[in-house]
Amino acid sequence: MANYDLTPRIAPNLDRHLVFPLLEFLQERQLYPDQDILRAKLELLNQTNMVDYAMDIHRAFYHTEDVPQDMVDRRAEVVARLKALEEGASPLVSFLQNENAYQELRAEKQYNLQMLNERYQIGPEQIEALYQYAKFQFECGNYSGAADYLYLYRTLCTNSERSLSALWGKLAAEILMQNWDIALDELNRVKEIIDSKSFSSPLNQVQNRIWLMHWSLFIFFNHDNGRTQIIDLFNQDKYLNAIQTSAPHLLRYLATAFVVNKRRRPQFKDFIKVIQQEQYSYEDPITEFLACVYVKYDFDAAQQKMRECEEVILNDPFLGKRAEEGNFASVPLRDEFLENARLFIFETYCRIHQRIDMGVLAEKLNLNYEEAERWIVNLIRTSKLDAKIDSKTGTVLMEPNQPNVYEQLIDHTKALSGRTYKLVSQLLEHAQTQQAAR
Repeated sequence: MANYDLTPRIAPNLDRHLVFPLLEFLQERQLYPDQDILRAKLELLNQTNMVDYAMDIHRAFYHTEDVPQDMVDRRAEVVARLKALEEGASPLVSFLQNENAYQELRAEKQYNLQMLNERYQIGPEQIEALYQYAKFQFECGNYSGAADYLYLYRTLCTNSERSLSALWGKLAAEILMQNWDIALDELNRVKEIIDSKSFSSPLNQVQNRIWLMHWSLFIFFNHDNGRTQIIDLFNQDKYLNAIQTSAPHLLRYLATAFVVNKRRRPQFKDFIKVIQQEQYSYEDPITEFLACVYVKYDFDAAQQKMRECEEVILNDPFLGKRAEEGNFASVPLRDEFLENARLFIFETYCRIHQRIDMGVLAEKLNLNYEEAERWIVNLIRTSKLDAKIDSKTGTVLMEPNQPNVYEQLIDHTKALSGRTYKLVSQLLEHAQTQQAAR
């Protein structure tokens, strides 16, 4: 299963602090030797200010209670630096913690840099000190304090680039604290800025979209409505193009969301075309399963891929984490995925055959005969299947399903409208890019 682990592709697109939960999951699943995971943690920690955590990992890695002197010295430096930054930011922090003074300026609509400077001697230097203090808090692993200070900093910041940087930091902090509702709000704020901001080059904008999609995986597979919202984001033309050109491994997560989400079937048809386009440039059991069912009509291969999908889901940090307090927890997807995967196989197989042998069908669905019979009876009972079971011959008889001409016309019209909108959007974006270059 390590061959299907996407962490090496995902980690470069994350803040280093966001990589730790992935390493914790991989260590729990034992996909790699424990020493390799500990070594990776140490390398990451060396680039942060979480010195105490680094000391703990060093002891575990080297099987000793001693730590190098440079770690001890580094800890002293971090504590001294944190104290100095706290002193530099204290005038602004004290004011912001004074609820009466803060609300008074708000009420008088005088909450601005000039008034803060006149009344409280707070200027750009103190505001910059608050940013540095918040950033250092984040690097030390105090995500709650960092989130609070970054929020306050953004209310005063007049530099759009620095404000966006602070927003990224707050998003990371909320993810690490598992505040999924707040994190989703911050995610949408970052997206709005990325989509409306004028970047130095289109490539920079694409890179920001790729970062955003990687970070969003934490939220979408933990938030109650995430499996729908990941489709809404990833399936937008600009984001889907970024996936296809620079991050095709993200198709695993979009494909999974489509399989378990029954409310996005119209969009699913177009996504199959993307799977068909990318099937030779990116291999993943989940995308290959869809290709086997809807492109190749190879149901034996689909059955094999379905078994591989189960293992992939269980061993993927975003898809397979059990709901445990203190860890990143997503709703278990395995059962839901497998149920819908069987339904996909069955629906496609039934479109090709009018009379189906129950034994053959059970084999295609990776079920025994009795399980397959109960499964089909349940589909018929819940009106998900227009068919009858002939118990004497052991076959399923499909009722003919003639396509509705009007529905076909509406579908084609919608597709034409969508392509027209996409073409116009691309022309406008190209014109704006040329104008900005001038």
